[in-house]
Amino acid sequence: MKYRILIADDETEISELLQLYLEKDYEVYCADHGHMAWEIIQRERIHLAILDIMMPGIDGLQLLKKIRKSHLMPVLFLSARTQASDKVLGLGLGADDYIAKPFNPLEVVARVEALIRRAYRFEMASNPTEENIQVLGDLVLDRDQCTLFRQGNPVALTYTEYKIMDLLMSVPGRVFTRKRIYESVWEDYYAYEDSTIMVHISNIREKIEQDPRQPQYLKTIRGLGYKIEASLETEK
Repeated sequence: MKYRILIADDETEISELLQLYLEKDYEVYCADHGHMAWEIIQRERIHLAILDIMMPGIDGLQLLKKIRKSHLMPVLFLSARTQASDKVLGLGLGADDYIAKPFNPLEVVARVEALIRRAYRFEMASNPTEENIQVLGDLVLDRDQCTLFRQGNPVALTYTEYKIMDLLMSVPGRVFTRKRIYESVWEDYYAYEDSTIMVHISNIREKIEQDPRQPQYLKTIRGLGYKIEASLETEK
């Protein structure tokens, strides 16, 4: 089965260019406005969406909000809006990655491959085992289901947020540098400091902490990185 990619961009030349690069390995759907993109998402099982922000009808940010209400697919923003605030906003709403226009189509292909690999490689996982269940205070990480639970309820994490939690919970108490987190989760070389990791960490805190301003679980180690508080670890 080929994974299905949705490209939503009102610039036909961009959609056609990306389709040319992606259609060898993926089944590609194209939409030139947000309403059409949402219709495709409702009709087909889309595995990853590439969204432009400035589209007629429903723009990319509005479309992402609709997607996140019922879908966990990876979402990659591809936008001419290059301000840091635009990237922070997109990631804050639940996007997994953000590439500014103009872009190198080979970079887009590489990012798509990485997102697909991270999001769906667990579909071939074996039967659930106790070893893949980790309990930390009120949090339970089920690596077979790729789901984090808080007080017995599933937490609506994006794939990127889940991978960050999986990494941090793999060794409670260990401080993971931003470089280590980026290269493990994004599976890419960490070349420069930006706000990407910080935004995802903030999103996770909003979902797992009783008071995100005074986190109990996900701690920032100033100047170093982040860790999951080890003292909360409980016996299974």
